[in-house]
Amino acid sequence: MSGSYSRMNQITSFGFSERWRRRCVEEMEIEKGKTVVDLMTGMGECWKYILKESDSNSKLIGLDFSSEMINRAEKNKAKFENSKIELLKENIFDNSIANETADVVISGFGLKTFDEEQLGKLANEIARILKPNGKFSLIDVSVPSSKFLKPFYMFYLQKVIPILGKLFLGSPETYRMLGVYTEAFGNSKNVYQIFSKLEFEVEYVEYFYGCASGIKGRKIG
Repeated sequence: MSGSYSRMNQITSFGFSERWRRRCVEEMEIEKGKTVVDLMTGMGECWKYILKESDSNSKLIGLDFSSEMINRAEKNKAKFENSKIELLKENIFDNSIANETADVVISGFGLKTFDEEQLGKLANEIARILKPNGKFSLIDVSVPSSKFLKPFYMFYLQKVIPILGKLFLGSPETYRMLGVYTEAFGNSKNVYQIFSKLEFEVEYVEYFYGCASGIKGRKIG
């Protein structure tokens, strides 16, 4: 999937995925000299927004367990030769990031693949790696609540995107899972409830009538 991921994202979302990534990052108002952890970093699609205000004291840690995504992220690093970027090919639930390392944690489009137990583990990991008063912003595609928009949106995710996937990959199965995961995920309200149980101030966020949703907030104390 990695070979067509970036191009498919742009085409199938009509550019909205890029706007949502930008907003997810810009919500944090990242200052110079900060350490940012980009969980499920993929090919580094969020980096150009994360590193926009970076300086020599800034650091970005990108984590992903996919070998192909990390390989492509390594190539993407060349575009940011003046930035300090560390890549970790690790599972988010078993990673080497030290306690209270991050000033900011970002994650774009990885929530929908987790069940409730895993979301709880994710919340604990983010609490562990964030510094006191550190901030976080997470986003994913969602099922809109609008009775008018929902059937068209889900038809597009479940029927049209697999066809586009077949055109790009020769098989629709990989991209068929996008609709499956999104329908099961619903939106980020459950993520909000899970994170609210920990030492976080949390806010639920929706984008474009609920076609994407997420949470943002900070670690208390």
